[in-house]
Amino acid sequence: MTPPLIHLAEAQKSAPVTDWAARIGWVVGLLVFVVFVYWLMRQGWKWRGTLQGDLPELPATPDDTGEPELTLSGRYHGSTTAGQWLDRIVARGLGTRSRAELTLTDQGLDVVRPGAEDFFVPAAALRGARLDKGIAGKVLPEGGLLIVTWRHGDKEIDSGFRSDRAGEHPAWVEAIDRLSTTQQGTTEPSTTEHHTSTTEHTETEGAR
Repeated sequence: MTPPLIHLAEAQKSAPVTDWAARIGWVVGLLVFVVFVYWLMRQGWKWRGTLQGDLPELPATPDDTGEPELTLSGRYHGSTTAGQWLDRIVARGLGTRSRAELTLTDQGLDVVRPGAEDFFVPAAALRGARLDKGIAGKVLPEGGLLIVTWRHGDKEIDSGFRSDRAGEHPAWVEAIDRLSTTQQGTTEPSTTEHHTSTTEHTETEGAR
């Protein structure tokens, strides 16, 4: 065999044989792992929902909500215990992210969610609003979230929304803060009056 043919023979090598059994094994293993993680997430979701089972039913929108002061189209990103942005609330459908249509009136905040449960926050339950960047595991640029704080039952809740036009957020913070302050101011005199009346009654009884 001539030298050129020898070099040609040495250069020729058989193509590597694909180990299909190993590849299929890796793919199956990966799928099993993904399914297992998904199952764990669902179990955690159910467990959290069970723990929050004492959360009352969400208020329904009243027949007459008054004239709209502000409206907003955007997304609902979830709710947490107030001040704890990772303590997600999943009971009563509050854990479901969705599109949202918000309407603010002097009666409160109406939240319409296509494909999820609507809810209404009475004006007396509003505790204020702020701009933030994260809630329930969702992180956005600074000021990208409108956080509305409200009271439901014995729990204070932070609910996060993002408008399709983020420039609307400051106006919403101002309007909700104003409405919640007005409501608090309306209820305080009656509380003070009741306390004064009770004190006077006690003093009268003591004099007798």
